[in-house]
Amino acid sequence: MILDERAVHDLLSMEELIPAMAKAMADLSSGKVVQPGRVMLPVADHQGFLGLMPAYGGALGAKLVAFFPNNQGIPSHHAVILLFKPETGEPLVTMDGRLITEMRTAAVSAVATRLLARPEASVLGILGSGVQARSHLAAMRLVRTIRDVRVWSPRNAPAFAKEFGVRAVASAEDAVRGADIVVVATSSQTPVLSGAWLAPGTHINAVGAPRPTWRELDDEVLRKARLYVEQREAATLESGDVIFSGKIFAEIGEVVAGGKPGRQSPDEITLYKSVGVAVQDVVSADLVYRKALAAGIK
Repeated sequence: MILDERAVHDLLSMEELIPAMAKAMADLSSGKVVQPGRVMLPVADHQGFLGLMPAYGGALGAKLVAFFPNNQGIPSHHAVILLFKPETGEPLVTMDGRLITEMRTAAVSAVATRLLARPEASVLGILGSGVQARSHLAAMRLVRTIRDVRVWSPRNAPAFAKEFGVRAVASAEDAVRGADIVVVATSSQTPVLSGAWLAPGTHINAVGAPRPTWRELDDEVLRKARLYVEQREAATLESGDVIFSGKIFAEIGEVVAGGKPGRQSPDEITLYKSVGVAVQDVVSADLVYRKALAAGIK
């Protein structure tokens, strides 16, 4: 079976993906998933990377992902996901992974937001205006009642705001001050979020800067915030922000399973820092594959 991006789009919904990602994160934290570290091959001539991400957690598969952060006019990520029959190793399906990468990242942020943001959180600030900004806007609206959205990016915030009926603002600070939930989804390699802008009780989802020498959060954010990640090993190897912080409180899957607490007071600042892990892609692809079989696609 071969499924292109349109087929994935037609089969995958954020409403179904969020609970699937919650289970995947709990399984990862409880040791039910076999997942080696991501292999990243630099493509230095073109400032890009090619990544290999295998996992086995009921479903068996791998993602090949190209990450070219300087792309203009096309996405920075392109990917293919392959699934294999766990019992025999037979190939089952090849599917486009770009949209899955976009959606599963936001779905796990939604899991984190449900667990960590204040129940009454209603003001969303987004730094970035690309595909992750788009998917996070949809995902945040599913887990909190959002009444005000401010978006900032260096180039495309006005067009994004017009398309999605939200408010473009002139600076990152304008997007963040007074926000209950902040999404950091830029391609910046240096900090774009300042801890000085954060109000007590803010929750942050930070999904960029997935390299050990890159940062998207300044030192004050990391000093103020209680830090949650997908997987300790991956975060401490791949995230410059996590490496600087050096103080992971919990994995999101531990909170899903009840082993670690989520938000503990109305005023604390919580931070979910994502690098993306393979089980998210494999579980998402398995959901798509099962829906394709149910729809009679061959």
